[in-house]
Parts: sequence; C-alpha cells; structure tokens
Amino acid sequence: MKISSTKNISQKTGLPPGSLVHVGNHMHGHTDIEIIQFNEDSLVEIIPKSADECFKHLSPDTLTWIRVTGLGEIDKIEKIGSDFGIHPLLLEDILNTSHRISIEDFESYICTIFKTLSYDEPAGHIERDQVSLIFGESFVISFQEKPDNIFDPIIDHIRNPKSRLRKMKSDYLFYSLMDMVVDNYFVLVEKLGDMLEVLEEEIIENPGYATINKLHLMKREMIHLRKAVWPFREVLNRLQRSDSELIYDTTLMYFKDVYDHIIQVLDTIESFRDILSGMVDIYISISGNKMNEIMKVLTIMSTIFIPLTFLAGVYGMNFKYMPELELPWFYPWFFYGMLAAIALSMLAFFKKKKWI
Repeated sequence: MKISSTKNISQKTGLPPGSLVHVGNHMHGHTDIEIIQFNEDSLVEIIPKSADECFKHLSPDTLTWIRVTGLGEIDKIEKIGSDFGIHPLLLEDILNTSHRISIEDFESYICTIFKTLSYDEPAGHIERDQVSLIFGESFVISFQEKPDNIFDPIIDHIRNPKSRLRKMKSDYLFYSLMDMVVDNYFVLVEKLGDMLEVLEEEIIENPGYATINKLHLMKREMIHLRKAVWPFREVLNRLQRSDSELIYDTTLMYFKDVYDHIIQVLDTIESFRDILSGMVDIYISISGNKMNEIMKVLTIMSTIFIPLTFLAGVYGMNFKYMPELELPWFYPWFFYGMLAAIALSMLAFFKKKKWI
C-alpha cells in the first residue's frame, strides 16, 4: 500500500477543535455535488448550482442521496454541514482523509468513515481512499476525496424502477454503499491471491534477489491492508447491534451479512500472511540448499585434488635420487595414469555413497 505524506496536516497545528482544513493527498481545487432523489415511483438526478440547494431538495416522501466528490472547497462542505446539522468535529474528521475508520451515532444521523481499496496496476501498489457516509431519516450524504466509479453499480440499481433500493429507506441505501465497498475488498483480495500464486511459482522455479524484494513488499502490503480493514469490523459490529431508530429491524440482517463478509476478508488476509511467511521459509530453504550444493561441489573438488596435489608435490621435489625419473615413459604413462586412477576411484566412491 502506498505510504505518502499527507498534505496540509501541518496547517492544523495550533487550530482550535472543529477547524475545517482539508488533509489529504488529492488536493483538488473544486468540489462537485450531485443529488439523486428517488422513491418507488420517481427518480430525479440534479447537479445543483450551489451547496445551498442540497437541503432545499429534502422531502419526507423521497430518499435523497447527496454525492460530494472532492474536498477542496471547504465553504461548500461547511454549508452542507451547517444545513444538515453535522457536528463541526465530524466535518473536521471527514476532511482529514488520514483519519482512522470510525462510526459516530448521533440522534438524528449516523456517520461512518472508512477506506476504499484498489490495486493500482501501473504503480504496483494498493491505493487507499477515504469515504465518509452520513445518513438520516430521508437522506444519505457521501463524501469522497477524488472521483471514483465504485458506486456506479448502486446508481444503476437506483435507475432500475424494479430494484429493491427504490422501495427501501435511507438505512438500506447506507448498507448498499458499505456493501459495495466490501465487495471491492473481495476483488482486491482475489487479485492479491493471483499475485501470490505467481510469486510462489517464481520462488520454486527461479528464486533470486528480486524475489525476496517482492516478498518483502507483499508482506508490507498485507500489514497495511489489515490495518485498513480491521477497524471496519468494529464499525459493522456496532451497526448490526445498533438500537438507533434510524436503522430498521429489516435492515439489521443485511448489516450482519456485511459483517460476515468483512470477517471473511480478514480471514483471507490472515491466510495470505501465513502463506507469505511460509514462502519466506521456502525461499530461505531453497537458497540454503543451493548454497549446500555449491559447497558440496567445491568440497568434492578439493577432496579429489588433495592426493593429486600431494603426489605432484612429491615428484616436483628437487631430489637427486629418484630412479623412476630416468624412465622415459614414467610421466606420460605411469604418473598421470596414477593420478587419473586416484581421481576416478574417488569419484566412484562418492557416487556409491550418493554424495554426487
């Protein structure tokens, strides 16, 4: 997962609580707002000219989803927060995209802050973005730091007159948005699983220095992935046990389903971490075996050359009386033949012992 410094975080130093400063990595200069208002019989999609229009479109007869994309224009977000009665401290957390996953349960609305995760193929790491959801009796507000198509399937369902979303309350839309985020976790986990399989084959077939670097990077990704997903479990646990009047009994079972899914994601992440630890052990074992093979070859060569070196040293002495030196056939036949016989005998012995 990409780790980078969060911009503007130093600007919050010394400011009183509730001061609105955008802290993030995507410093867009504008904030786009889209309003999707619907019920079982009607659907209206609006691009408001200003943030003032958001609250004016609220109606008890329809469900209003306000999509806020981009956190650069603080005045728009402050206006939405003021009109909907959102606490300044909560708005501060929404603008701080390094904020940990959390849930806040107020009397008239519930807010959750969590992370969307996706794999950036060109960059080769996991991208993490913050999403904040606030829902009340007849509205849902979503805040995203940058444009993303993660919620496009939800919009497609809303546009379908026969979809369940058109008949349900705001708590069901809130659930659907969270469920879509968790579903994308499964996509990411599947991608990481495929990468682990490729890495495992590389370790078995052709391990090298690049392999251990990949293992290290993958282990680090898993650590950050777990940190990003683990707090989500507590959020969903609180939602499925919530006694808030905003969450109907018919929707509680859906939150339990998402909770089961996030547990499944976490279990998969834990299994991946175990697999990676096993891969490191396999890499060390294979590297050790390769080193042992090299040492064995060098040892065998040294062992063979010890007697040969001894004989060569003896006959290389400058002795006066060495009768065999007078024989014309001694060196080309007897001496070198003796060396070859010793070497072949030792090789045969090593072969018999299955050392080579």
